[in-house]
Amino acid sequence: MSEQAGWDDGGMQWFEEAGRQHEFEYENKERKKVMAGFEIHRATKRRAKLRLGMSGPAGSGKTYSALLIAGGLGGRIGMIDTEHGSGDLYADLLPEGYDVLQLTPPYSPARYIEAIHALEDAGVQTIIIDSLSHAWTGEGGSLDRQGKIADKSGNSWQAWRQVTPEHNALVEALLQSRCHIIATMRAKTEYVQEKDDRTGKSVVRKVGLAPVMRDGIEYEFTTFFELDVHHMAFAGKDRTRLFDGTIFKPDMETGHQLLAWLDSGVDAPVKRAMSEEQRVEACNAISNANTLDELFKAFSLGYRAATALSDNEALAELTALKNERKAWLEAQHEPVGIAA
Repeated sequence: MSEQAGWDDGGMQWFEEAGRQHEFEYENKERKKVMAGFEIHRATKRRAKLRLGMSGPAGSGKTYSALLIAGGLGGRIGMIDTEHGSGDLYADLLPEGYDVLQLTPPYSPARYIEAIHALEDAGVQTIIIDSLSHAWTGEGGSLDRQGKIADKSGNSWQAWRQVTPEHNALVEALLQSRCHIIATMRAKTEYVQEKDDRTGKSVVRKVGLAPVMRDGIEYEFTTFFELDVHHMAFAGKDRTRLFDGTIFKPDMETGHQLLAWLDSGVDAPVKRAMSEEQRVEACNAISNANTLDELFKAFSLGYRAATALSDNEALAELTALKNERKAWLEAQHEPVGIAA
């Protein structure tokens, strides 16, 4: 009788039961997602900090353009200057001025990270790194360190295994900073011969090519501008879609446009941290590693977990433990000198 009543009510009772079944199945699926260790969420535009890369040959106006864009973003500006004092040349460019941190050799990734943290602690809102290329090709930079380690050990591949995590740590510092980041890079320069349509004569023109930095660095930034010797910019990569297909001269309005896009989303969710159990397990794995291979694997697992959660405190602890264990392991296998 109740069954018949369910049919006679236009299907409402069946609809309710089917809805409850669907809700149960949905909740069960969500529980399975959590149990599997993955987080799945609806794509949402969130407020963010700028990650802008700029490359160009000498004379293309990288420093000048970076300062104008930073001025458009507003707030206090700090510059990490590796270009032998060039950061002070534009002291009168912005009405509010800016601060300069002079970075001298060695240009190791660790020193760049310290400089970034120093400006963060000083309360700046935008950090200009002028230039990031020194972290790769400068004295004490990644290429210099790799060469020296390879010369000492005779193993180029092993040298890269030591240098690459240092480079990756710098990239993470750029991405995780609470400040806007504008990083300039030198570009490899080439001269091309072209015909001038007005005069019919051949002219030589200077062009900038790939940035002087590790291959693929462009992909780490939200937007990447390539500048030419006429101070004009082209967006080689642009997730904002503000500058697609345009050639323009960067100015304060460029900063205003970028800031409006960055502020157009919702606030980012509260960052999570590694659980105490995860943290202890990762620390123990690093401290108990008996070979460099074991250490590399243990640190990689902990690094990925801490980075996925944006847990900078755990990342710093794991990095310090890794460096301590690495030094101890290398000391145990220090090659014995051979008499001449």
